[in-house]
Amino acid sequence: MLSTMLDSSASATKTAVPAPRVLPPPYSCLNRHPVLPIPTHDESARMNFLLNLFSHTNAVIAPQMKAVYENRVAPKFEAAHGRPCASSREVRDAMSKDGAYQTWAALRREAQESRQQYGRSMTFRQIDRVNAVARMLNAGSDRLRLDPSLDIPRYVTAVDNHCMTGGYTGAIGADDVSPAANYESGHYVVAGGGTGPKSDLVGRSMAAFLRAEFPNFAPKRILDIGTAAGFNALPLAVAFPDAELIALDVAAPMLRYGAARAKTMGVNNVIFWQANAEKLPFDNDGFDLIVSAMVWHETATTPFRTMLKEIYRTLKPGGLTLHFEQPNFDPATPVFEQFLRDWDSWYNAEPFWAKLHTLSYRDETIGAGFAPEKVFERMAPKAEEPGVFPDWVRTVNRHDAEHKLMDKRAADGGGAVVETKRSGPMYFFGAFK
Repeated sequence: MLSTMLDSSASATKTAVPAPRVLPPPYSCLNRHPVLPIPTHDESARMNFLLNLFSHTNAVIAPQMKAVYENRVAPKFEAAHGRPCASSREVRDAMSKDGAYQTWAALRREAQESRQQYGRSMTFRQIDRVNAVARMLNAGSDRLRLDPSLDIPRYVTAVDNHCMTGGYTGAIGADDVSPAANYESGHYVVAGGGTGPKSDLVGRSMAAFLRAEFPNFAPKRILDIGTAAGFNALPLAVAFPDAELIALDVAAPMLRYGAARAKTMGVNNVIFWQANAEKLPFDNDGFDLIVSAMVWHETATTPFRTMLKEIYRTLKPGGLTLHFEQPNFDPATPVFEQFLRDWDSWYNAEPFWAKLHTLSYRDETIGAGFAPEKVFERMAPKAEEPGVFPDWVRTVNRHDAEHKLMDKRAADGGGAVVETKRSGPMYFFGAFK
């Protein structure tokens, strides 16, 4: 049924359905450590099924939605209204009536819910062991600093982010790490293995970007805001072994897990610290480098702006702040691209995702106090791990369109288009103080 609907749409523009992709790296490639839940044979089989379901829906079916829109949905809308769709919301309302889109969206949502169900089931089956291992590794450590009195922001607790029941803070008992154990168990699946066996592609890419762009920059004190379990903090700690890195988050389960995980990996220069980045518990001018990775879309407009101001306050003069996020929209972004990239805001429990796309990172950074001439936006290659996944170095989801869009912006603005092999570039924004 779906293939018939896609074929009928594609044939109108003589565009064939894409050839099948190379299979993603199997679930057994996920890096194993003592705190990670151990899958049974059947659990691994379920995760491998989801790996391929995510990859197929995102790499094979998703690109066909543009043909569905252009050949069926947009003409119907224009015939009924006498004009093209004028907004992402109008595209969504029109697309939601088409069977091909309904099928794709349902598959994508079902894959996400199944990923959470499978991960939680595997985690809870052995939660006593996982919690005991984390507790043993964290016992007596000065690398974990929790604040039981911390008031968790409502934008964190009110949403089951990524359809994860309880979100990042949803502990089921004292010393629980289940949200983080579930997160690491399933992130590899959602990413199609694309973030590497340690799920740390962003951190590795950020470290590589810093070395390439600022080779003489040697921070001694680093802050990672919204670190979760520190997946992207650890590569920075390894890249700058003489630095102290504070991995900050509001979610105690993530921090407990992160501290234990870091110890198993032999990374000893990271402190996992529970605090709200809207009011950082640090003095002015205290950090050489402040970073974040895919954090801002988990917040809201006012907290986002408040955190940027706190970053400015706590960054040393001459210090650097660097962030990885979804590229924002600009006036040239087609409404269909806006619709496609806003999907998570409507169906994946990411309420701020769509709004964040409409903000200018440059303007917001300047508004936090940074001088305009010291603010930058860059595209950089991914720090792929040679030989790890030799047949799987391409992006398989909505980010393909974003990569092409950002490369076009760079070319139109006179900048250099980054050579990114087959896997797409990384978008960073930041500033020096």
